[in-house]
Amino acid sequence: MRTKLTAILAAAALAALGAFGASAQQTGNDTGTATETQERRSEGQTNEFPWDLLGLLGLAGLAGLRKRDNDNGTRR
Repeated sequence: MRTKLTAILAAAALAALGAFGASAQQTGNDTGTATETQERRSEGQTNEFPWDLLGLLGLAGLAGLRKRDNDNGTRR
């Protein structure tokens, strides 16, 4: 019971810490200089890399980590 309560309190504390953004996070560009992302977008470059296909390649790699069948046809 005590372990369960400790786990719940720890999860609640982590959720509370993650609910707020970083205090040093910059939300605007006060210098008047374009950021790298703004420069890329103004030049017409886009970020259209097929990330979903890269993820599928990674999942295919994980398939090789499966254990092989035993001689009697059951998995380990």
